[in-house]
Amino acid sequence: MEVGGIQGVIMDATSSLAQAGVMNQVGVAMLKNTMEQNEIQGAGIAKMMEMSVNPAVGGNFDMSV
Repeated sequence: MEVGGIQGVIMDATSSLAQAGVMNQVGVAMLKNTMEQNEIQGAGIAKMMEMSVNPAVGGNFDMSV
């Protein structure tokens, strides 16, 4: 086997690994974004449920100075 052939195979493998690494980073970023959105939605649902059980809590605010 010639040296150029081996170098080509190594370069192809390196390129494939680099591309897989980038795709992995994209996947992690998308998952992080999805998790953040789920946390926001969960907080909204929890607040909505609290308001349905105790509608007067937090509805009025009396302040005197």
